[in-house]
Amino acid sequence: MGPLPRRKWRKLAGGFERSYGQKALRGGRSGLPHERLCLRMNDFVYDAAVLVAADRNDRRAWAEHKARLEFGSVPLVPAPVVAQVSRSPRQAQLRRFLTGCAVMPMTEQDAHEAGLLLAKTRTSDVVNAAVVAAALRDGAVILTGDPDDMRRLVSASGRKAAVVAV
Repeated sequence: MGPLPRRKWRKLAGGFERSYGQKALRGGRSGLPHERLCLRMNDFVYDAAVLVAADRNDRRAWAEHKARLEFGSVPLVPAPVVAQVSRSPRQAQLRRFLTGCAVMPMTEQDAHEAGLLLAKTRTSDVVNAAVVAAALRDGAVILTGDPDDMRRLVSASGRKAAVVAV
């Protein structure tokens, strides 16, 4: 097998697909896991750490968010994550950041799945469980400031989801 191209895009019915090159296969700077080589629309779920960084006007968080939007990926944010971070109507940066995200309501089914994950791991962070439940449902990569807890919840589910520390 020869080397893969650095970046290749092709239009699909549901959005865009991006294939990553050799650096991603080696776990290079892209930060993506070895198993995850193609991304589709809505392939990222943001944890509270990403929103806090954006609210603090962190340049890296904004640049990465902008790049995702330019590549056609609309990041998902479960509503409990917004509730955890939102503290004032004056958080203009946070609200501006969220305009580029799809805020997902937490349905009864989502709540039951999150509760099951919490029971399996004997933890109590409902927001983390909601993030993992959303990522598992949509086959998305979790961007988080708490990768150990997220991996523990993903592992308890018996399914696979990539967890990337930010």
